Amino acid sequence: MKLLGNIIWVVFGGLQIALEYLAAGIGMMLTIIGIPFGLQCIKLGLLALWPFGSQIRRAEPQHGCLNTFMNILWFFIGGIWIWLTHILFGIVFCITIIGIPFGKMHFRLARLALSPFGKEV
Repeated sequence: MKLLGNIIWVVFGGLQIALEYLAAGIGMMLTIIGIPFGLQCIKLGLLALWPFGSQIRRAEPQHGCLNTFMNILWFFIGGIWIWLTHILFGIVFCITIIGIPFGKMHFRLARLALSPFGKEV
């Protein structure tokens, strides 16, 4: 069932979301400062390409507040736009009964798009 869900996901918007993450990741990696953000964006793009069956969990807590600082920067650099895309797709998919699982997946990815640092896939 996960395979079928992932195939339908890719056909109906998953590929577009993954390409958006990839383009944003490459754009962020043009500068040395943006490399951690670009790597995180590409990691999220791979998750957005094949999301059913994967789990997102908190990483081991590290000393300091680097993850919080990076999440705040991420929000202003690109997280808000990716979040808006996931919310829009989630609302569109939730209009029909068949699309509700895909809408819920977009809402799950939207929550991750706001604060990806400190999480593991």
